Amino acid sequence: MTRPIVAVLLAVLSGVAVAQAPANPPVRIRGTVESLDGQILTVKARNGESVKVKLADNFVVMGITKASVDDIASGKFIGTTTVGQREGSLVAEEVHIFPENMRGTGEGHYDWDLRPDSKMTNANVADVVKMANDRVMSVKYKGGEKKILVTPKTVVVSYTPSDRSELKPGAPIFAVTQRQPDGTLSAARVNVGLHGQVPPM
Repeated sequence: MTRPIVAVLLAVLSGVAVAQAPANPPVRIRGTVESLDGQILTVKARNGESVKVKLADNFVVMGITKASVDDIASGKFIGTTTVGQREGSLVAEEVHIFPENMRGTGEGHYDWDLRPDSKMTNANVADVVKMANDRVMSVKYKGGEKKILVTPKTVVVSYTPSDRSELKPGAPIFAVTQRQPDGTLSAARVNVGLHGQVPPM
């Protein structure tokens, strides 16, 4: 009887592991525009490779502009990439302030790939406390909350609606793409840096 029980347990555990692993994890593209031909965006990725992304017919372009730490306020929905901790708070590499119509985008706290051991937290700002040259944000998301330390080195940006005309050669972009069954990449939105701002994500 022992072997059948073990076999069932292994099958159940394997099923759980498969269920927890994303079937089609996103492919994040960071780099600069080489060309935009119809719906095909060619990007020189940060590893030097040229990557082609098929954009949706109704794809959205969001511009990334420089913002100030003073723009981070209670009630704002933000995304923040953090690396490490200091005195119980995650240390922010960058903060992206979302417009109201993007509230809820990517909500949660999860691993990120900007740098080793980086995390992404997209959440609502519950409170901001000033501490010398730093700010400590208390943020809340579905299922949890975190304290985030914003330092003078933290890059703060905001989103603004833009259009395909900004996807010109040399423009810095960030896009979250999906791998299709035929191996191609597709995306519904592209974030592009405006006025020399590089999308920090």
